[in-house]
Amino acid sequence: MNSFVPRHDRGVLRHTGSVYGTSVDGVPLTVYVPESNSAEILILAAIHGDEAETTVVMSEALRYLPVGDLKAAVILCGNPDGMLRGTRCNARGVDLNRNFPTSNWSPDPVHYKSRANDARDIALSPGAAPASEPETQALIALIDKLKPRAVVTLHSALACVDDAGASHLGRQLAGRCALPFLTEIGYPTPGSMGTWATERAAGRGLNLVTLELEDASLYALKDHHVPIMLDLMTGKFQLDAKSDH
Repeated sequence: MNSFVPRHDRGVLRHTGSVYGTSVDGVPLTVYVPESNSAEILILAAIHGDEAETTVVMSEALRYLPVGDLKAAVILCGNPDGMLRGTRCNARGVDLNRNFPTSNWSPDPVHYKSRANDARDIALSPGAAPASEPETQALIALIDKLKPRAVVTLHSALACVDDAGASHLGRQLAGRCALPFLTEIGYPTPGSMGTWATERAAGRGLNLVTLELEDASLYALKDHHVPIMLDLMTGKFQLDAKSDH
């Protein structure tokens, strides 16, 4: 059982981050890595800057955790320029989650919806070319360096767990979060990180699990998901199903 940081010390993030790149506007991109400098799981929040609740949930979980207990690598915000603007896109108007070098990347505008039940009719750029953005380039380089077996990326607010690989980790996460488990989101996502991870997975075992938080108050999201993220960060989730043999 983990002992958490005392409540009166949870106001400040005491983990030391490492800069793995910079954003378009020159903001440092920071990752928190275990003391071993290795991690089987990378957790990524806020690749979309208008999904700030993902950062808040992960920050609170990380502030609960003593430095030596961290087993996963954590990025609190993959798109700081978008976060500062309150936009899904980065400073150049690019949807970073459509900017990955995939076989289905397209230069055509991509569209999203601002709420779960809205039409997908708000246009953004996928970038001038695959991996054109410094945030995308830095994230790919970080994954190449850390070589995690799984990436868990937090979004909102479609209230599901999406895992094209139907992994044991994804099924566990859906069960713990009490959210529907999907192997496909139901609409095209050219240039997405999930597609990139699936294409890279051949022979490498890389799996990407997307956790879409539910549409709820920030307090409710923290109450529900912080304990789950603590277990994810401390190695309590199994990456592989146990064999009966």
